[in-house]
Amino acid sequence: MFERFTQEARDALTRAREEAASLGHDFVGTEHLLLGVAAGDDGILASLGADHPALRRAVAEMFPVGPDADALASIGIDLDAVRRSVEESFGTGALFARRGRRARNVSFCPRAKRALERALREALALRQRHIGREHLLLALAGDGESGAARALMRCRHEPGSRARRDAGGAARRGVAGSTSPARAA
Repeated sequence: MFERFTQEARDALTRAREEAASLGHDFVGTEHLLLGVAAGDDGILASLGADHPALRRAVAEMFPVGPDADALASIGIDLDAVRRSVEESFGTGALFARRGRRARNVSFCPRAKRALERALREALALRQRHIGREHLLLALAGDGESGAARALMRCRHEPGSRARRDAGGAARRGVAGSTSPARAA
């Protein structure tokens, strides 16, 4: 199935793994897929007022890992500044890497796998041979119970309605670099 993904969609999947690892999570969920799509967003999520930093904060709040940022802040330690500094020196996810896991070793949870399958079905329903970031967003917007939906709701957005409509329009127009699948590596 991954041979049908555009390079931009593959990049979003790579970013999703990196996001999961940098948040200290040992899985890639739909919320991480959303972060991967948002990191390369060219307007679909931005048109909803959802940006990558706000979504990342929402995901971090939903699945806290590691030291309590508020407790550290009360003694003058800025956890985000520490994390940025460590990641600049040692790479993404270095501060909270669990059991030696790095981004490439973080696996997709069952719900995220279903979202990838739905992205394929969305592309096929639109009679397109490739899977782009817009198809990933359509799949994520179609699951109102997912971590991605909760992250969007935390950012005060309705996950199923406007996001699905805007992503669907982008998919029909061939937006987000979705003109051809990426070459198999």
